[in-house]
Amino acid sequence: MTPTTSPRDRYLVAAEACTGNDIVLFDCRSKLGEAQWGRRAWLAGHIPGALHLDLDRDLAGPPGPGGRHPLPDPNVLANRLGELGASDASRIVVYDDVGGAMAARAWWCVRWLGHDNVAMLDGGLNAWELANPKELQAGEQTRTPATFTRRDSLTKTISASELAANLGHQSLIDARTKERFNGEVEPIDAVAGHIPGATCLPFQGNLNSVGRFKSSDELAARFADLADPVIAYCGSGVTAAHNLFALRLAGRDEGVLYPGSWSEWLLDASRPRQPAA
Repeated sequence: MTPTTSPRDRYLVAAEACTGNDIVLFDCRSKLGEAQWGRRAWLAGHIPGALHLDLDRDLAGPPGPGGRHPLPDPNVLANRLGELGASDASRIVVYDDVGGAMAARAWWCVRWLGHDNVAMLDGGLNAWELANPKELQAGEQTRTPATFTRRDSLTKTISASELAANLGHQSLIDARTKERFNGEVEPIDAVAGHIPGATCLPFQGNLNSVGRFKSSDELAARFADLADPVIAYCGSGVTAAHNLFALRLAGRDEGVLYPGSWSEWLLDASRPRQPAA
């Protein structure tokens, strides 16, 4: 990759180009609330050569005061990537089966560890199956362990206290559905609603009718009214990364992740929320 490579060419790959000797492929499928589902799905059938990255085990720390999916220990994650065969020189490609909703967390975490040579398979597993006549590979898959070094982070984060200190004067976007944002339904967290001052931009709006990312121009238009830096959150900091990914495809500056998201915000009753409690 050269410095002139566009973010779209750098971070998004087609099914035809997602495998090869120089690529380490990670299957990031998971279901919220079903901790073992992703591994079972991977064992049942995955793109040949793909290793499994687990949302709860690998890409998040234990639930607690930092929310349902706090960031993992970065050194532990770096070691895990190395154990799975990713090296400092690897081209990492991530995918899932839900339009990148889970894979975007892996993409963000790899860059959090300082590695920019990571991309998402556009359209995920469905796109690969349409483009590739080979059958999925079932069962365990391994690679020779390698050295994956943690470097200076390429991402940005904000804490709950930092966010609260300037609430209402920041470009804050919520990746959840409008119904959850409005507090009409809340299937996961104990309290419904959103952080005051946020704009609801569900991550699904980054995708076209066949589940692939919209053009860079379309994404740029979606975020046009937002001033940099854009802060992204969701229920627990997972699908928020989808909006951060889309911002980069749109040619925007690196956005900021609020990792704890709504699941952390609501734990402190003194923090404002809408609708008001």
